[in-house]
Amino acid sequence: MIYDLQKASMWKRVSAWLFDTILLSIVAVGFAFLLSTILGYDKYNDRLQTAYDRYESEYGISFDITEEEYLALDPMQKEVYDKAYTALSEDGEALYAYNMVIYLTLIILSLGILLAYLLLEFVIPLFLKNGQTLGKKIFGICLMRNDGVRLPTLSLLVRTLLGKYTVETMVPVLILVMIIFNFLGLAGTLTILGLLILQIIVLAVTKTNSAIHDLLAGTVVVDMASQMIFENEEAMLEYKKKIAAEAAAQTDY
Repeated sequence: MIYDLQKASMWKRVSAWLFDTILLSIVAVGFAFLLSTILGYDKYNDRLQTAYDRYESEYGISFDITEEEYLALDPMQKEVYDKAYTALSEDGEALYAYNMVIYLTLIILSLGILLAYLLLEFVIPLFLKNGQTLGKKIFGICLMRNDGVRLPTLSLLVRTLLGKYTVETMVPVLILVMIIFNFLGLAGTLTILGLLILQIIVLAVTKTNSAIHDLLAGTVVVDMASQMIFENEEAMLEYKKKIAAEAAAQTDY
């Protein structure tokens, strides 16, 4: 092994990322299903759907229309729709069910994804060492600090919670939820696209081709087989001194 930075090839990183993302999605869905059962999500969703069905049947309209479809309605149809919407909004039980559906959706999504990240991107790498997820293990890549020192637990936690979970996952997910529930429109979509473009730029311009989560944690993805990783800073300094001494001894005067 050599001391020079041995960056992991992009195809290995992408392959490991795809494997880990698929596995993360499966585990997150499993946790979300368990949480939805525990928190009684279906009960509130059924109540809300019952209220929708009742007012749609009573007023002969459908709440499931886009803003463009609403604007295309004639004045009489708009009046009927507005009356139905007002009646639904004034229904205390329906309003409570609606708020609970939104609240539980956010809770289930957040906790489900969080638990999946903690298991696959933190707990398992602690056992496999060197920040290796299952995908990284399969494709022979790992993590280390930017200075060549073995990845400490705190850096792995920052990389997982602040970088991957908060910035790269939950910010887009929460914006998407707000778009679905009509709290955000074009601004939300542009924000998600902006984050994606920023990630691509960061990967392209950084010397180590690091993603946002690696910049936040001070880590770099390297090839496991060829990269020399030091146990601590003292070992790194000793190695540098040794190399400098050997170079000096071989210098011709």
